[in-house]
Amino acid sequence: MQKPPFVEDQIYHIYNRGVEKRKAFLDKQDHLRFIHNLFEFNNEEPIINTSYHFDPQFPGEIRHLKQERKPRRLLVEILMFTLMSNHFHLILKQKKEKGIVKFMQKMGTGYTMYFNKKYQRVGGLFQGRFKAVLVKDEAHLIHLSFYVHTNPLDLFHYRGSTSIMELRRYRWGSFLDYIGKKNFPSVTSRELFLELFGGQKEYEKATKEWIAGREDNIEKIKEVKID
Repeated sequence: MQKPPFVEDQIYHIYNRGVEKRKAFLDKQDHLRFIHNLFEFNNEEPIINTSYHFDPQFPGEIRHLKQERKPRRLLVEILMFTLMSNHFHLILKQKKEKGIVKFMQKMGTGYTMYFNKKYQRVGGLFQGRFKAVLVKDEAHLIHLSFYVHTNPLDLFHYRGSTSIMELRRYRWGSFLDYIGKKNFPSVTSRELFLELFGGQKEYEKATKEWIAGREDNIEKIKEVKID
């Protein structure tokens, strides 16, 4: 797939999967490391120290060890994300020239180095360079947000409105933060979507309604279907 030109203040769906469909996230630590990298690598400044720990009051909230830190100069706004065992989805808004390319280069290199060292392997982890699709209009953006956040439902065999309960138990994405359950709140910029839907309760309600017709609704997102 040919990538679209990346333009400041435009929104893009970014995704990729493990090479040969292999799993890229094998345990809790792998998920946490990738999510930490989403926060830490979103910076024009080079990464000096990636030490971190997690706030005991808010599961998953990233806190950094005390050190001199310059304010981050964001390459992108991370609007949403979901991690699956063998692939990931990001919705990004570019903030700087070549911001998405620089950010994804950092992400791909950093996480692959971590993964290969941990599991004593060599070579690329993801299936070539990341894939990207420009979000063309508001309708596309709305359906894409539901598609990204409901991806974990493919892990289960539930259908219908009760499936929202499965999403409320799935940690490896931004959905919980969108409905007011603190998970990884420092990673994402949620103002655009919450304003669009009218708040956290309204977003959860709209997601529940979308799930009820999920199989038909997925047809409206024909840009990608990662197995």
